[in-house]
Amino acid sequence: MPSVNEKAEMLLRAIRGLDVGEVRLMEVCGTHTMAIAKSGIRTLLPGNVKLLSGPGCPVCVTPGEVIDSVLALAMERNVIVATYGDMVRVPGTTPGDSLQRRRAMGADVRIVYSPVDAVKLAKENPGREVVFLGVGFETTAPGTAAAVLAAAEEGVGNFSLWSMLKTVEPALRALIGTEGFNVQGFLCPGHVGTIIGERGFEFLPREFGIPAVIGGFEAEDILLSVYMLLRQIAEGAPKLENEYTRAVSKNGNTLAQKMLERCFEPRFDLWRGLGGIDKSGLRLREELSAFDAEKKFGLTAAAAAKPTPCRCGDVITGRIYPQDCPLFGRRCTPEDPVGPCMVSSEGACAAAYRYQVI
Repeated sequence: MPSVNEKAEMLLRAIRGLDVGEVRLMEVCGTHTMAIAKSGIRTLLPGNVKLLSGPGCPVCVTPGEVIDSVLALAMERNVIVATYGDMVRVPGTTPGDSLQRRRAMGADVRIVYSPVDAVKLAKENPGREVVFLGVGFETTAPGTAAAVLAAAEEGVGNFSLWSMLKTVEPALRALIGTEGFNVQGFLCPGHVGTIIGERGFEFLPREFGIPAVIGGFEAEDILLSVYMLLRQIAEGAPKLENEYTRAVSKNGNTLAQKMLERCFEPRFDLWRGLGGIDKSGLRLREELSAFDAEKKFGLTAAAAAKPTPCRCGDVITGRIYPQDCPLFGRRCTPEDPVGPCMVSSEGACAAAYRYQVI
């Protein structure tokens, strides 16, 4: 049986043997972003095959004006903001202003590892309002839904969710519709695929004629997915293929889908780099509105983003590479980030900086 390195070399030879011309492929998953950078796959591919990062990092696609509203909420006297670690260092539209800075100013900001931890925090602090920042795509949304349902069942009225949850399909549709869109194939996110199934990506070849492959996260998975995409392009036969069959099924996780439908409904939402997209976000249904932080506190995002030299929005829509941003590695580093793509562990800029690859 060939070793991992032998399999990788076989795949690279097969990739080099395909006649596809100049090709731009896009991954739309933060885990893929980091895996590609760490493994050095970009440097191994022939020069005519480019890998771009898309809007697959949940923290990165959350716009600065939304973060500004989070920062204002954090300063409320009776509020505890519970969030995942990445969100603490994400700046708003003012450079350097983040939950980490607000915590130093007296805000009560707690890092949690799951939404259930935030519910527990609310039970431990019955005299305080605990707001959980629900960031993520379909992968994390079921866990958030479970926490809200648990809070409702247990009567934890001082817990609420600020849902920044988003869905992948509307974003990809919006991206494809942008001026100058130039991507010939999508490496689709395996984690999201476990929830929505193969069906969730069938629209790409069916409606847009764009090859799509749902891929796993090992280097061999990614190389095989790239080969599958290039083979479709060479044959002129776009379709959806599933490389990650060990985790992704045709219909996905129907129990998780039912939980999402029970708790959430689609809504218009804001995306960094893409603007407002109809039915791309998830908000709590009316019957769970008592746990909706936006309604409880009258929260809204700022009307318009302030101009900023940070080009994170261009990075996550495939317009530029991280190194093309004038701030990259100069004014913007993981230690002192200007934009979320340098903060998040799944951010394209953080990955490029850490592994020093294009």
